[in-house]
Amino acid sequence: MARNIEIKAWSHDMASQSRTAADLADGPPQTVNQEDTFFHVPQGRLKLRDFGDGTGELIAYQRLDTCGPRTSTYERSPTQAPDSLKATLAAALGVRAVVSKRRTVFLVGQTRIHLDEVAGLGQCIELEVVLQSGQSEAQGRMMAERLMTLLGIQPQDEIAKAYVDLLADRAPGNDAAPMD
Repeated sequence: MARNIEIKAWSHDMASQSRTAADLADGPPQTVNQEDTFFHVPQGRLKLRDFGDGTGELIAYQRLDTCGPRTSTYERSPTQAPDSLKATLAAALGVRAVVSKRRTVFLVGQTRIHLDEVAGLGQCIELEVVLQSGQSEAQGRMMAERLMTLLGIQPQDEIAKAYVDLLADRAPGNDAAPMD
């Protein structure tokens, strides 16, 4: 499985963080709309990410729900048929929830900086340091911590849970609440 070191936090000044990310980035950002459909699974999380253009990817991942830089292991499988794959997985596993977001992605070396506007939650920032073969988790954590400092991410802003779990904790009737 692939590995990354990631953090997730609330963004209290997305404009400033966007300017900093742009200054650090290897090139211009990419902005995408994403709809993530989560399915019931016995361990970890399984989501189908639909890019809205007839493409998507199925992502299985495991990560502890803790604050600070943490390791995530994952497998990604691209698809040219997200609608039919979603129907098949929904029939077999059941849909847990749907998360919609507008994501601006900046690449800084081996790190992806995501500035997210999440429906039902608001503005968040996420860092994913994609670990290379043979690279230690400690090295990835050091990279994440450096970027956290540069982007002004404070410990009190860190988020332990996935967006899907934060939305499930919100009021009933939210379109991303669990669908058991």
